[in-house]
Amino acid sequence: MNNKPSASETTTSKSNFLTFLIPSIIGLFLFMAPISYQGDLTIPVAVLAKSLQAVLGDHLVAIVTAIIAFMAVATTVIKITKPAFINNNSFLDALFNPTPLWFAVRLIGGIAVLMTFFQVGPESVWEENTGGLVLEGLLPTLFAVFIFAGLLLPLLLNFGLLELFGTLLSKIMRPVFNLPGRSAIDCMASWLGDGSVGILMTSKQYEDKFYTQREAAVVGTTFSAVSITFSLVVIAQVELEHLFLPFYAAICLAGFVAAIIIPRLPPLSRKADTFIDGSKPDVDADATPAGHSTFSWGLELALNKASQVKSPKDVLVQGVKNAVDMVFGVLPVVMGLGTIALVVAEYTSLFSILGQPFIPFLELLNIPEAAAASETIVVGFADMFLPAILAASIESDMTRFIIAAMSVTQLIYMSEVGALLLGSRIPVNIAELFIIFILRTLITLPVITGVAHLIF
Repeated sequence: MNNKPSASETTTSKSNFLTFLIPSIIGLFLFMAPISYQGDLTIPVAVLAKSLQAVLGDHLVAIVTAIIAFMAVATTVIKITKPAFINNNSFLDALFNPTPLWFAVRLIGGIAVLMTFFQVGPESVWEENTGGLVLEGLLPTLFAVFIFAGLLLPLLLNFGLLELFGTLLSKIMRPVFNLPGRSAIDCMASWLGDGSVGILMTSKQYEDKFYTQREAAVVGTTFSAVSITFSLVVIAQVELEHLFLPFYAAICLAGFVAAIIIPRLPPLSRKADTFIDGSKPDVDADATPAGHSTFSWGLELALNKASQVKSPKDVLVQGVKNAVDMVFGVLPVVMGLGTIALVVAEYTSLFSILGQPFIPFLELLNIPEAAAASETIVVGFADMFLPAILAASIESDMTRFIIAAMSVTQLIYMSEVGALLLGSRIPVNIAELFIIFILRTLITLPVITGVAHLIF
């Protein structure tokens, strides 16, 4: 009896291997390869985004304004008229028919972006530290990142790379973090490039039933790490660039501790271990079948995934949908929520009052200028950069070091990451994000302070 594979089977197997290998290598390079660009360590996707920003220049703010204003008007018209061609198309319906809450946020974003662009209405809405910061400082970068990350993400998601890495890394990620191995890829993309890329990857995998509700919420709030580049910007703001290596070591150590502890506490621990449609995952999904090594099973899953790719056109269409969904769906949310959070931070004493209970905790940790430091703790929920700005006036190098590192490890801030999470399908709400933000602060602060006491 002849058990040799036929010529056609061999050709198909070789074709599947190349379908897996070539796009996956390109995807790994684009999203993971650390490269030096203009003196910064970054990834090629971020370089492409910066190049698009440079090409569009001053026009980019006008383009973003037009998109956000269009979405506010179009959503209102579609809510009233209910056209069949939108309602009968699942993609367009999801894009133009948000829930009442997100419809309200989209309207606020539309109004805020027009006020900011034309500088009309109350100055508190559009000045450089509120709406101006979101529109001119943040949204152009997000627009460019969303375009390229959305278009190119199928290279990581569709050709088997995550199936291979997920199998190989499950022996680490599952026992340590109770997460699938593939979540390590989300973290790497965030760490080397941009947290928004990690959130985009997490949201897409949740929608495609690779993550349960709990896993998506944990990965989105714990593993969408801040890039090395942004960490350099933060340490420069507090004038301690010469301490970058111990600074980043403190961030990594504190982030690792938080990633182990926080998912085991409410609200993340109470998230359902079910997929987006309510179905339950296979308990043996991570198990390697008899007769396979971890690598051979991962490769078989990867080749099976690659064999499901029908045509380059389908991959391109999915990439375009990803980009459109993020640019048209999420930018209005970031503008609306980001502006509200920054107005509250800039023009009210809310965050200063919320920081008062932390003074005894800071004094217990023997942090100099504890009262001044307390004002920076909760303000990071509005924007990650605000604590570093406020800390610049603090005399103690040790306190500035601690505040800068803490602002990075807090991770959840409404001017970007928080708004992105709320605008995605990842199952978290604003109250849960604030609780996670406080938990991250309480857990990472002692770790960072311990490192700081060793340095200073």
